[in-house]
Amino acid sequence: MNRENRAVVLLSGGLDSTTVTAIVHSSGMEICALSFSYGQKHTAELEMAGRTAEKYLISEHLIVDIDPEPFRGSSLTGTGRIPREGITAEIPSTYIPARNTVFLSMALGVAETRDAEFIFTGVNAIDYSGYPDCRPEYIDAFQKLADLATRSSVEGRPIRILAPLMHMTKAEIIRKGLDLGVDYSHTLSCYSPDLNGRSCGLCDACRLRLEGFRKNGTKDPAPYV
Repeated sequence: MNRENRAVVLLSGGLDSTTVTAIVHSSGMEICALSFSYGQKHTAELEMAGRTAEKYLISEHLIVDIDPEPFRGSSLTGTGRIPREGITAEIPSTYIPARNTVFLSMALGVAETRDAEFIFTGVNAIDYSGYPDCRPEYIDAFQKLADLATRSSVEGRPIRILAPLMHMTKAEIIRKGLDLGVDYSHTLSCYSPDLNGRSCGLCDACRLRLEGFRKNGTKDPAPYV
Protein backbone atom coordinates (compact mmCIF):
# COMPACT_ATOMS: atom_id res chain seq x y z
CA MET A 1 0.00 0.00 0.00
CA ASN A 2 0.99 3.62 -0.47
CA ARG A 3 1.86 5.61 2.66
CA GLU A 4 -1.48 7.46 2.54
CA ASN A 5 -3.15 4.09 3.19
CA ARG A 6 -1.04 3.27 6.24
CA ALA A 7 -1.82 4.34 9.79
CA VAL A 8 -0.49 3.88 13.29
CA VAL A 9 -3.36 3.63 15.77
CA LEU A 10 -2.85 4.12 19.51
CA LEU A 11 -4.87 1.21 20.90
CA SER A 12 -5.23 1.08 24.68
CA GLY A 13 -8.06 -1.43 24.74
CA GLY A 14 -10.55 1.14 26.00
CA LEU A 15 -13.81 2.27 24.47
CA ASP A 16 -12.43 5.31 22.63
CA SER A 17 -9.32 3.76 21.09
CA THR A 18 -11.30 0.70 20.01
CA THR A 19 -13.85 2.92 18.28
CA VAL A 20 -11.04 4.76 16.51
CA THR A 21 -9.59 1.43 15.39
CA ALA A 22 -12.96 0.50 13.90
CA ILE A 23 -13.19 3.85 12.12
CA VAL A 24 -9.73 3.47 10.59
CA HIS A 25 -10.36 -0.16 9.65
CA SER A 26 -13.60 0.79 7.90
CA SER A 27 -11.62 3.21 5.73
CA GLY A 28 -9.55 0.35 4.36
CA MET A 29 -6.23 1.52 5.77
CA GLU A 30 -3.45 -0.83 6.76
CA ILE A 31 -3.11 -0.52 10.54
CA CYS A 32 -0.17 -0.86 12.86
CA ALA A 33 -1.65 -0.92 16.37
CA LEU A 34 0.46 0.45 19.21
CA SER A 35 -0.25 -0.32 22.88
CA PHE A 36 1.72 0.39 26.03
CA SER A 37 2.42 -1.40 29.29
CA TYR A 38 3.51 1.30 31.72
CA GLY A 39 2.60 0.00 35.15
CA GLN A 40 -1.07 0.92 34.88
CA LYS A 41 -3.38 -0.69 37.43
CA HIS A 42 -5.83 -1.60 34.69
CA THR A 43 -3.46 -3.86 32.73
CA ALA A 44 -6.46 -5.97 31.68
CA GLU A 45 -6.99 -3.34 28.98
CA LEU A 46 -4.04 -4.83 27.07
CA GLU A 47 -5.89 -8.12 26.72
CA MET A 48 -8.80 -6.17 25.23
CA ALA A 49 -6.43 -4.42 22.84
CA GLY A 50 -5.22 -7.82 21.70
CA ARG A 51 -8.78 -8.97 21.04
CA THR A 52 -9.45 -5.86 18.96
CA ALA A 53 -6.28 -6.41 16.95
CA GLU A 54 -7.40 -9.99 16.25
CA LYS A 55 -10.92 -8.95 15.30
CA TYR A 56 -9.72 -6.47 12.72
CA LEU A 57 -6.96 -8.78 11.45
CA ILE A 58 -4.27 -6.25 12.31
CA SER A 59 -1.03 -7.87 11.22
CA GLU A 60 1.23 -5.76 13.44
CA HIS A 61 0.28 -5.06 17.05
CA LEU A 62 3.16 -3.66 19.07
CA ILE A 63 3.00 -3.66 22.87
CA VAL A 64 5.75 -1.43 24.22
CA ASP A 65 6.99 -1.85 27.79
CA ILE A 66 7.80 1.46 29.47
CA ASP A 67 9.52 1.87 32.82
CA PRO A 68 6.65 3.08 35.04
CA GLU A 69 8.89 5.09 37.36
CA PRO A 70 8.41 8.45 35.55
CA PHE A 71 4.63 7.99 35.81
CA ARG A 72 4.49 7.35 39.57
CA GLY A 73 2.81 10.69 40.22
CA SER A 74 -0.56 9.27 39.15
CA SER A 75 -3.01 7.19 41.15
CA LEU A 76 -3.32 4.97 38.05
CA THR A 77 0.29 3.86 38.39
CA GLY A 78 1.21 4.57 42.00
CA THR A 79 -0.35 3.75 45.33
CA GLY A 80 -2.84 6.61 45.43
CA ARG A 81 -6.58 6.18 45.66
CA ILE A 82 -8.68 6.18 42.49
CA PRO A 83 -11.31 8.93 42.93
CA ARG A 84 -14.92 7.75 42.83
CA GLU A 85 -16.79 10.91 43.74
CA GLY A 86 -17.57 11.95 40.18
CA ILE A 87 -15.99 14.42 37.79
CA THR A 88 -14.93 17.78 39.22
CA ALA A 89 -13.37 20.94 37.77
CA GLU A 90 -9.93 19.94 39.03
CA ILE A 91 -7.48 17.74 37.13
CA PRO A 92 -7.90 14.37 38.89
CA SER A 93 -5.19 12.24 40.48
CA THR A 94 -5.58 9.78 37.59
CA TYR A 95 -3.76 12.23 35.31
CA ILE A 96 -0.48 10.64 34.20
CA PRO A 97 2.34 13.16 33.66
CA ALA A 98 3.41 13.41 30.00
CA ARG A 99 1.73 10.11 29.06
CA ASN A 100 0.24 11.22 25.76
CA THR A 101 3.44 13.04 24.84
CA VAL A 102 5.45 9.84 25.36
CA PHE A 103 2.89 7.73 23.51
CA LEU A 104 2.60 10.08 20.53
CA SER A 105 6.38 10.44 20.32
CA MET A 106 6.75 6.68 20.04
CA ALA A 107 3.90 6.54 17.54
CA LEU A 108 5.72 9.18 15.51
CA GLY A 109 8.80 6.98 15.36
CA VAL A 110 6.75 3.93 14.39
CA ALA A 111 4.92 5.90 11.70
CA GLU A 112 8.17 7.11 10.22
CA THR A 113 9.79 3.68 10.15
CA ARG A 114 6.63 2.13 8.65
CA ASP A 115 6.25 5.01 6.18
CA ALA A 116 2.71 5.68 7.44
CA GLU A 117 1.11 9.04 6.76
CA PHE A 118 -1.31 8.98 9.71
CA ILE A 119 -1.32 8.57 13.47
CA PHE A 120 -4.75 8.13 15.06
CA THR A 121 -5.47 8.72 18.74
CA GLY A 122 -8.71 8.44 20.69
CA VAL A 123 -8.30 11.56 22.83
CA ASN A 124 -11.49 13.46 23.49
CA ALA A 125 -12.19 16.92 24.93
CA ILE A 126 -15.95 16.71 25.56
CA ASP A 127 -16.85 13.86 27.94
CA TYR A 128 -13.50 13.35 29.66
CA SER A 129 -11.74 13.86 33.00
CA GLY A 130 -10.07 17.17 32.15
CA TYR A 131 -6.59 15.94 31.24
CA PRO A 132 -4.56 18.76 29.62
CA ASP A 133 -3.07 16.43 26.99
CA CYS A 134 -6.51 15.55 25.61
CA ARG A 135 -7.30 19.03 24.31
CA PRO A 136 -7.28 20.13 20.64
CA GLU A 137 -4.61 22.72 21.48
CA TYR A 138 -2.33 19.92 22.58
CA ILE A 139 -2.84 17.88 19.40
CA ASP A 140 -2.24 21.00 17.30
CA ALA A 141 0.99 21.66 19.18
CA PHE A 142 2.17 18.08 18.75
CA GLN A 143 1.43 18.30 15.03
CA LYS A 144 3.77 21.29 14.82
CA LEU A 145 6.43 19.29 16.67
CA ALA A 146 5.98 16.37 14.26
CA ASP A 147 6.35 18.70 11.29
CA LEU A 148 9.66 20.00 12.67
CA ALA A 149 11.12 16.84 14.16
CA THR A 150 10.81 14.16 11.48
CA ARG A 151 12.84 13.49 8.39
CA SER A 152 9.75 12.54 6.43
CA SER A 153 8.11 15.92 7.13
CA VAL A 154 11.26 17.87 6.26
CA GLU A 155 11.43 15.92 2.98
CA GLY A 156 7.83 16.78 2.14
CA ARG A 157 6.06 13.69 3.49
CA PRO A 158 4.40 14.96 6.68
CA ILE A 159 2.87 12.62 9.25
CA ARG A 160 -0.62 13.75 10.22
CA ILE A 161 -1.91 13.42 13.81
CA LEU A 162 -5.67 12.78 13.77
CA ALA A 163 -8.11 12.65 16.69
CA PRO A 164 -11.50 11.83 15.13
CA LEU A 165 -13.32 11.68 18.48
CA MET A 166 -12.05 15.02 19.78
CA HIS A 167 -15.37 16.88 19.60
CA MET A 168 -17.78 13.97 20.13
CA THR A 169 -19.71 13.18 23.29
CA LYS A 170 -19.36 9.72 24.79
CA ALA A 171 -22.85 8.89 23.57
CA GLU A 172 -21.91 9.93 20.03
CA ILE A 173 -18.73 7.85 20.18
CA ILE A 174 -20.66 4.78 21.29
CA ARG A 175 -23.30 5.32 18.62
CA LYS A 176 -20.58 5.52 15.97
CA GLY A 177 -18.97 2.34 17.28
CA LEU A 178 -22.25 0.44 17.37
CA ASP A 179 -22.90 1.48 13.77
CA LEU A 180 -19.51 0.00 12.87
CA GLY A 181 -20.18 -3.22 14.76
CA VAL A 182 -17.80 -2.65 17.68
CA ASP A 183 -18.15 -5.30 20.39
CA TYR A 184 -17.88 -3.15 23.50
CA SER A 185 -17.81 -6.21 25.73
CA HIS A 186 -14.21 -6.53 24.55
CA THR A 187 -13.19 -3.11 25.85
CA LEU A 188 -12.17 -1.89 29.30
CA SER A 189 -12.51 1.71 30.46
CA CYS A 190 -12.41 1.27 34.24
CA TYR A 191 -9.47 2.71 36.17
CA SER A 192 -9.81 0.12 38.92
CA PRO A 193 -11.20 -3.23 37.69
CA ASP A 194 -11.22 -6.22 40.01
CA LEU A 195 -9.05 -9.30 39.54
CA ASN A 196 -11.65 -10.78 37.20
CA GLY A 197 -11.57 -7.73 34.94
CA ARG A 198 -14.96 -6.42 36.10
CA SER A 199 -15.38 -2.63 36.13
CA CYS A 200 -16.06 -0.73 39.34
CA GLY A 201 -18.86 1.44 37.94
CA LEU A 202 -17.85 4.41 40.09
CA CYS A 203 -14.65 5.95 38.70
CA ASP A 204 -14.75 8.80 36.19
CA ALA A 205 -14.19 6.49 33.22
CA CYS A 206 -17.00 4.15 34.26
CA ARG A 207 -19.43 7.00 34.94
CA LEU A 208 -18.85 8.55 31.51
CA ARG A 209 -19.11 5.20 29.79
CA LEU A 210 -22.32 4.14 31.54
CA GLU A 211 -23.95 7.49 30.83
CA GLY A 212 -22.99 7.17 27.16
CA PHE A 213 -24.70 3.80 26.85
CA ARG A 214 -27.72 5.06 28.79
CA LYS A 215 -28.14 7.94 26.34
CA ASN A 216 -28.11 5.41 23.51
CA GLY A 217 -30.90 3.46 25.17
CA THR A 218 -28.80 0.34 25.54
CA LYS A 219 -26.91 -1.51 28.25
CA ASP A 220 -23.15 -1.60 28.48
CA PRO A 221 -22.15 -5.21 27.69
CA ALA A 222 -19.01 -5.01 29.80
CA PRO A 223 -19.10 -6.81 33.19
CA TYR A 224 -19.35 -4.73 36.36
CA VAL A 225 -18.82 -5.58 40.00
